[in-house]
Amino acid sequence: MEKKLSKMRIPIAKEGYVFIVPLLGITILFGIISIKGAIVPAILTLFVVYFFRDPERVVSSEAGIIVSPADGRVIDINHKADENLMGEESVCVSIFLSVFNVHVNRIPCEGNVIQTVYNSGKFLPAFQEKASLLNEQNSLVIDHKNKKIVVRQIAGLIARRIVCWVKEGCQVARGQRFGLIRFGSRVDLFVSKDVELKIKKGDKVVGGKTIIGKIKDEI
Repeated sequence: MEKKLSKMRIPIAKEGYVFIVPLLGITILFGIISIKGAIVPAILTLFVVYFFRDPERVVSSEAGIIVSPADGRVIDINHKADENLMGEESVCVSIFLSVFNVHVNRIPCEGNVIQTVYNSGKFLPAFQEKASLLNEQNSLVIDHKNKKIVVRQIAGLIARRIVCWVKEGCQVARGQRFGLIRFGSRVDLFVSKDVELKIKKGDKVVGGKTIIGKIKDEI
């Protein structure tokens, strides 16, 4: 059984309009002067529209599953992650988002946001292992039936701003949009070791759709 999480809407993240509107204005202005002169700003406008696209996703209602918080490629799976926010040794799934991926992030599992932690930092390439420690990042701790799940937005070399739309105390649904990272980034997902993973390193994943794992006692 599946359900759509939201009604019909313009499939562009609202944060994109601050870039799209000026670029569109420049394109029109250049086009009035010269059609050839409008080619470059037109291409830039189309790229920015493409980058900030926010398509609807149909999210599975199957019990006990954890879905991908982002579009991209699994670049690492650490089965012995030492994450303070989890309070125990856990499994970390790292997803790299290129500039061609959808950059809207989604909640991996329904629950209550019990903590948010923002840390300013560097802007190293997001695919580097040390980026998860040194780069600008924002973490959500979700309580799902007394189990913690941590999802971390990590800025990359080009990304310079992390956007998060949920706060502590919010009830969240699986697949719900919760934030965005501009222009290339990474998302780390921390789950308990009793989660049965359904992905492997190198897999391409789709936010809100690809099943990352299943919670064993809910299967």
